[in-house]
Order: sequence, then C-alpha cells, then structure tokens
Amino acid sequence: MSNQHNVAHSEHETGHTKTKLYATGFIVSALLTLAAYFLVDKQLLSTCALYIAVGALAFIQAVTQVFCFVRSNTSKEDGRWNVLAFLFTIGVIIILVGGSLWIMYNLNYNMGR
Repeated sequence: MSNQHNVAHSEHETGHTKTKLYATGFIVSALLTLAAYFLVDKQLLSTCALYIAVGALAFIQAVTQVFCFVRSNTSKEDGRWNVLAFLFTIGVIIILVGGSLWIMYNLNYNMGR
C-alpha cells in the first residue's frame, strides 16, 4: 500500500513540475517575443544592432522552447544524444545561413561595380 502511495505522489509531483516548466517556458517566450517587437517597433537601436538583438532574442527563445516544451535535456543517455543532434542541426543551419548571406553579400558587392 505504501508503494502505491509513493508512486501516486511521485506522478503528482512530476505533473506539477511539467506544468510549472510549461508555464515558465510560455512566460519567457512571450517576454522575449514582446522584447523583440518593442525593439523593432520603437526603433530603439541602430539597424545593425537591431538585427543582432533580434537574432539573439530569437536564439534564446529557440533554446527556451527546446528545453521547456520539447523536453530535450541531458538527464539520460538518450537526452544527451538528443541535445547533441540538436546542436549539430543548429551548426548546420548556421553554416548554411551564414554561407548564403556571405555569397549574397559578395554577389551584391561584385555586381555593383
């Protein structure tokens, strides 16, 4: 009987922890979205600084959503592999986007001559 009580109590704590994590993730994501919106709407920074700030806020929001909603963490062996796969994917995306921007910049520079 005691074992059943402990299992039920453990499941309740896990449910409460998940709800708390989801609520925290939602609030942080909403605040980051509002921060990006107000930075752009009020033109609080120069154009270059604005691009960097919005990009940084987007990256922070993506990490927040992965850890709060996708539940990709390093707690288990599988979790570590999930995080490693996620980081590899981010690296590939950075290389593709950065390379594309570099190519477009060079094309724009060379075509403008």
